[in-house]
Amino acid sequence: MTEERRLGTILLLIESKESISKMNVIITKFSHLIIGRQGISLRERDLNIISLVLEGNSDEIGAFSGQLGRLDGIKVKAAIMKS
Repeated sequence: MTEERRLGTILLLIESKESISKMNVIITKFSHLIIGRQGISLRERDLNIISLVLEGNSDEIGAFSGQLGRLDGIKVKAAIMKS
């Protein structure tokens, strides 16, 4: 049985640039889920924010956010809703 598709979002707060290459590898791995991406630089605070809008099942979105959440210097918040 196929799990229900959901909309989701992941917000990334990048506090340290050391994990950016690892983050990009993970984002590429899950790129089939991404329907939108926005990046914002807060130069005065030396922070970067990336927001991702996703469509996938709960397991896929959870695996994606979980892998990102294990990276040092990057804070992650995710939300999932039925569409």
